[in-house]
Amino acid sequence: MYSGKLCSKEPVKTKEQLQALLKDTRGKTYYKEMQNLEVDTDLLWKTIQTTLNSRIKTWLEICSRCGICAESCFLYLANDKDPTQIPSYKIQSTLGEIIKRKGDVDNAFMQTAMETTWGKCTCCNRCAMYCPNGIDTGVMFSYLRGLLYQQGFVPLEMKIGAGMHRIYYAQMDITDEDFIDTFEWIVEEYEKDYQGLKVPVDVKNADIMYTVNAREVKYYPEDLAYAAILFNLAQENWTVTSKGWEETSLAMFAGDWEACKIQVKHVYEAMERLKPKRMIGTECGHAHRATVIEGPYWMGRKDGKPPVESIHYVEWVAEALRTGKLKINPEKRIKTPVTIQDSCNYVRNGGLKDITREIISYIVEPGYFVEMEPCGENNFCCGGGGGFNGIGIYRNHRNKGLTVKRDQIIKTGAKLVLAPCHNCWDAIRDLEEEFKIGIKWSFLKPLLIDMVEIPESMKPAS
Repeated sequence: MYSGKLCSKEPVKTKEQLQALLKDTRGKTYYKEMQNLEVDTDLLWKTIQTTLNSRIKTWLEICSRCGICAESCFLYLANDKDPTQIPSYKIQSTLGEIIKRKGDVDNAFMQTAMETTWGKCTCCNRCAMYCPNGIDTGVMFSYLRGLLYQQGFVPLEMKIGAGMHRIYYAQMDITDEDFIDTFEWIVEEYEKDYQGLKVPVDVKNADIMYTVNAREVKYYPEDLAYAAILFNLAQENWTVTSKGWEETSLAMFAGDWEACKIQVKHVYEAMERLKPKRMIGTECGHAHRATVIEGPYWMGRKDGKPPVESIHYVEWVAEALRTGKLKINPEKRIKTPVTIQDSCNYVRNGGLKDITREIISYIVEPGYFVEMEPCGENNFCCGGGGGFNGIGIYRNHRNKGLTVKRDQIIKTGAKLVLAPCHNCWDAIRDLEEEFKIGIKWSFLKPLLIDMVEIPESMKPAS
C-alpha cells in the first residue's frame, strides 16, 4: 500500500519527520504524494465499527435534511447560500456516505472529504443550536477528522501541529527551557516599572497555576509579562509550571486523538505535581475547550473534570474586577465604539457570555459598547476557528468566510473589537488586513494594563 515520505498514515513522531514537513514549502511534495495515497478501506470500516457511538449514528439516521441548519452556518451565508454548504449536506455527503459505503471509498472521495471537513467547517457547533433535533454537525466533523487523519488525509499544517504536540508538548517547537527563559526575560524587562514583579516557577500549593498558548511565548512575549503584572497587581499567589505549561491542542483540530491525550496528560500531570487550588488558562478558546471541556474525557476521568478546578482567563478577570483585586481608573475607561467577538469555545460551548459582559461594564464607558447582531451564544464563528486560520490550501475559503464577521463588525460601527481568544484575534487581524474596514482589535490584557490602578507598593522607585 503506497505511503509517501511526507504524506502517510503515520503520525509525526520525530524531529526529523517534523523538519522534513516544515521544509516542504506550501506542501508541494506533501500534496503531490497525497494524490497517490491509498485508502485502507478495511481499517477505515473497522475503526468506524469500533468507535462510532450511538449518538452520532442516531444523528445521521434522524437528520431530516430540512435545511433549518443552513442559515446557522457562516460559510453557507458567505458563499451565496450554496446548497452544498448546508451543514446537513456537508456531513451526510462525507461521513454519512463513508458509513453507507462501509468504508469502501477511494482517494478522490477522501480528498473531497478533507476539503469539506477542514475547508468548509470550523466545528463551531452553532448548527446544533438551530437543529430541531439537536444534531451537532460540528461534533460529527470532529469525529470525521479523526477518520481522515488516520488515513493520512489531513492538511499539512494540521499534520505539523499534531506532530509538534507529540514532540514538544506544544503547538510550536518551544521547549520547556524556552518557555521559562522567555517568561523570566520578558518580566525582567518590566521590573523597573513595577516593583516586586516576578514570575514564580513550580510553586506548590499556589492559589493559581497559569497556563498559556505557545504562540505567546514565540510571538507575543509581552502577553506573558502582562499576565504577570496583573497577577502581581491583584496580589495573587500564583505560579507557572516548568512542564505542562501549554494549554492548546492543534492535535484536536487535526483529529489526532492520541496526541490530544498526550498533550492534556502533560498539563494534568503538572496540576497533580504542583497541586494548585485552580488552573487559569490564557485568552484562548480552543485551549479552554481542549483542556477543560474535552480533556477529561480523553483522559478517561469519570467525573468529567480536570484534576483541579480550571477556568478561562475571562473568569479570573471578572472576579478580580468584582472583588476589587484589580481597580480601573475611571478616567482611562474605553471611550470609543467597541464590540466583542464571542468565542465559540468558551461562550457558545462554555456559557461565559455574561462573564465577558461583566468585564465590559468595568472597562468601557457607558454608551460605547455595541453588541454584534447576533451576539453571545448565537454569534457567528470568527471565521478562523477549528484550524481554519492556519491552513494554506484553504486560505481563500477562509477569507471568503471572513465576510460574515466583517459585515457584523461594520454594522456595529465599532472601531475596536475585543477578542479574548487567539483564533478570534488572528481572524479579526486578518480580516482587517484583507478588507481594510478601519478597526483595531485587542486581547484584554493590554487594555487592562493601560487602565488599572497601581498600588503604591508596586510603583517605580522615585
